[in-house]
Amino acid sequence: QVQLVQSGGGQVQPGGSLRLSCAASGRTFSTLPMAWFRQAPGKEREFVAARKWTGGVTYTTYSGKGRFTVSRDNGKNTEYLQMNNLQPEDTAVYYCAAGSGSPIVSALRDASTFDVWGQGTQVTVSS
Repeated sequence: QVQLVQSGGGQVQPGGSLRLSCAASGRTFSTLPMAWFRQAPGKEREFVAARKWTGGVTYTTYSGKGRFTVSRDNGKNTEYLQMNNLQPEDTAVYYCAAGSGSPIVSALRDASTFDVWGQGTQVTVSS
């Protein structure tokens, strides 16, 4: 079973950028669907972005305004979340997650689709 280890969080000022990493151990996740969720204090976990690869085609889905993008380095077994123009409301603990099989794209927004989760990493955006 895959295990996910996250890194790349930190504190930035509004307008700054961060790239979060989610490295898989145990096995490659070259074909695993991957997603990013976040949870801020007092809020429920919310979907951020997801990506899957099926039949040689990559499918992505996002929640946001075009500031975040996901990518994958299969050679490093690592998924990335690039976050640009960060704002204070982006402050949260960010989690990566991996699923199995080939869920439909809409299901990638549902946390229940994923059964392996990273430990989370704090992102703080403040002046």
